[in-house]
Amino acid sequence: MADKGTSQQPLTLRLKSVEELPPYVSQEGPLQVRNQHVFSMVEDVLYHIALGNKSHDLKDMFHDVKFVCFGGSPGRMRKFAEYMVEALKHKLPAGQGLVDIAGGSDRYVLYKVGPVLSVSHGMGIPSLSIIFHEVYKLLYHAQCTDVTFFRIGTSGGLGLEPGSVVITEEAVDGLLRPYMEVIVMGQIKEHPSYLSKELAKELQALASDKDGYQTIIGKTMCTNDFYEGQARLDGAFCDHSEADKMKFLQRMHKEGIRNIEMESLCFAAYSYRAGIKSAVVCVTLLDRLKGDQISTPHDVMEDWQMRPQRLVAKYIRQKLGMD
Repeated sequence: MADKGTSQQPLTLRLKSVEELPPYVSQEGPLQVRNQHVFSMVEDVLYHIALGNKSHDLKDMFHDVKFVCFGGSPGRMRKFAEYMVEALKHKLPAGQGLVDIAGGSDRYVLYKVGPVLSVSHGMGIPSLSIIFHEVYKLLYHAQCTDVTFFRIGTSGGLGLEPGSVVITEEAVDGLLRPYMEVIVMGQIKEHPSYLSKELAKELQALASDKDGYQTIIGKTMCTNDFYEGQARLDGAFCDHSEADKMKFLQRMHKEGIRNIEMESLCFAAYSYRAGIKSAVVCVTLLDRLKGDQISTPHDVMEDWQMRPQRLVAKYIRQKLGMD
């Protein structure tokens, strides 16, 4: 713990670094939240997904969930849910289609396909943080066990052919630090961004040379901004030069960073705090060493966005004994 700060300077509580952390150990038995106050609440309203432990029978609805797949846009996560219906040969009730269980709210979408939840998380750490809290508590109220989390999405690549898939081995912030800062009551808390190395290797092992694109394990930089925070030159504001940008991106590449996005740091830090095995799998839409703007045709990007989904679906099928 850091020395006490003054009234003008917040106290920084640095938790263990990634190097000091014990090997990943998932929770055993029914999932438990790491907040004692939740245990004594009369009612827990999961406001942003329009659910609650009094208004709904969460155990009956979600007890069989084993895999939660998060992705940015509502449309993409509906398509993933539709894909999982086919991948799992899941039978929907006669005359019914997929239903957005969070339809009572306009913030996020939530689809259930057997043991799989498909959830949108919006863009950026703040949006992901909200849905992570509520989905985690949802699983606790449902008394779920042995749950695995995935983030499947898009990113900017570094030194990779566009369309490549990156499985994150470590998420770092804009200063290339492997932890997420959270300000709580005037204090800065730093939470390590740890992901399951075993799960990353299992996922990569499912990739094939016949895929037509590469699937690698590498570091991911997570930023709080799409433009300046990612060293772009094409935003409304920019105080750095082309040379500054290239120097920074090349430094990142030398540090083993292979892609850039805006959620992995929070996803990794929260998953580790929760004791939930997790992985981040993203396709790259461009090589940032060659440019800033995404000009790939929409239909091509639609196909690329399916690549992380297909890999995670293959993992889920294997774990369910279907492959």
